[in-house]
Amino acid sequence: MVKTANLYARIEPELKKEAETILGGLGVPVSNAINMFYRQIVIHRGLPFAVQFPARLLPNAAMMTDAELDAEVSRGFDDIAAGRKRPLKEVAASLAQEFSL
Repeated sequence: MVKTANLYARIEPELKKEAETILGGLGVPVSNAINMFYRQIVIHRGLPFAVQFPARLLPNAAMMTDAELDAEVSRGFDDIAAGRKRPLKEVAASLAQEFSL
């Protein structure tokens, strides 16, 4: 007989209900889904998916109100006027290093 261990976790009730409904529709018991997730963590030596903000959650000009965009542009001009600026090559290198590009 395979030995098992108990896992206790706190989870939002609505998230739990929604996930269990989906798993039930797939015919996958919750304990099997958790076991599959843990196996994937071991296989991938980390999370088996990218952890990042969806693009729709990241601030960008298309999602800003006119007032928010105006304020952001004004802050940029204020930074330039105050000498708070860096050459593009330096910024690009910094971003490449930070995000392993």
